[in-house]
Amino acid sequence: MRIFHISPQNVVETADLPLVMPDQGFVWMAFARREFEVLQQPIQVTLERMCGAQIVDLHVADVLNNQLPSHYDYTSDYHLMVFRRLAAGQTESDLSRPGEILHRSRDTGGPPVLHRIDTSPVAFVVFDRVVLTVHPTDCAIRESFASRLLHTAQSSVHLQANRMPLSAPDLMLRVISQMVDGYLNLRRELTRQLDHWQSELINPNTRFNNWSALLDARLSLHHLDEICEDQRAAIQDWIDALEGVNEPHPEHLRSFELLKVRSRDVLEHIERVVHHVRRLEQSAETAVQMHFNAQSNRTNDIMRTLTVLTAIFLPLNLITGFFGMNFENFPLLHDEQGLLWTLVSMGLLAVVLVVFFWRKRYLGHTH
Repeated sequence: MRIFHISPQNVVETADLPLVMPDQGFVWMAFARREFEVLQQPIQVTLERMCGAQIVDLHVADVLNNQLPSHYDYTSDYHLMVFRRLAAGQTESDLSRPGEILHRSRDTGGPPVLHRIDTSPVAFVVFDRVVLTVHPTDCAIRESFASRLLHTAQSSVHLQANRMPLSAPDLMLRVISQMVDGYLNLRRELTRQLDHWQSELINPNTRFNNWSALLDARLSLHHLDEICEDQRAAIQDWIDALEGVNEPHPEHLRSFELLKVRSRDVLEHIERVVHHVRRLEQSAETAVQMHFNAQSNRTNDIMRTLTVLTAIFLPLNLITGFFGMNFENFPLLHDEQGLLWTLVSMGLLAVVLVVFFWRKRYLGHTH
């Protein structure tokens, strides 16, 4: 559990739930999912005291659901955003040890980059001046953003004005933007891995046997596409909700416009990931088709070469079979020059056939 009081000039972290709403700024309360489940009642009391409202039971169930896809919902008192981030291969902690990490091993095959396409949800409950986030226990994004926030608070006034979150929704979008950056970094690694497989698939001098890993990659890309589609729908619903808000007070108009700009920026990043993932899926499918086309062409070259060789030796076999017939009187059979003339004629016939098939391009590889 990490509690921050964020104001335009300072960030203060406390270890206990706040008792009253501060005069300025807003409060960020970050919990691990098991911590939120264990401390659910004190958290609800704190929200009631600070915001005059509690999280409804259905939304509490959504926050605690580890399998929930990315989505957006709202009430008259708060907004709920569930956004799936890239997991690090760890599971939730035990109820008897809230906040402690339990590691699990991943024994699936395939390249290591595929193991990173494993997600877990992060929930954001956004009030006017309070944002409550529920993370997986192993959430490095929460720790990274909190460290950056504390470092910014110690910077100069100019840096604080540019980097400090202006409101609770602004903090939510900044954390989501950091999650999306993880997907942007992942797509580069996926591109390098698929490019390597494409080179192996197209290279005629290599025998590609890593079909199970390629199938896992295609399934993982399809799964990533579904995740990003849910994320895009959630952010789009959030933007639609912002568009439906009445015109704010002139003092808050600039921050409201910046909030919409940041929301559209996050949406654009997600769309870039979706576009890239679909292009990777098409590239993988195209590489597989090109591989089988190349194998088919190679088989056709082999069969054509064997057919031409058979056509060359067929008349030679006919000649040898002709001289193998058992007749008493056979021209050239008892002639001293008969064997020489026969060999010369057979060789000349073979050369003529080879030249003929070469000019017809029946011999040689297809480029």
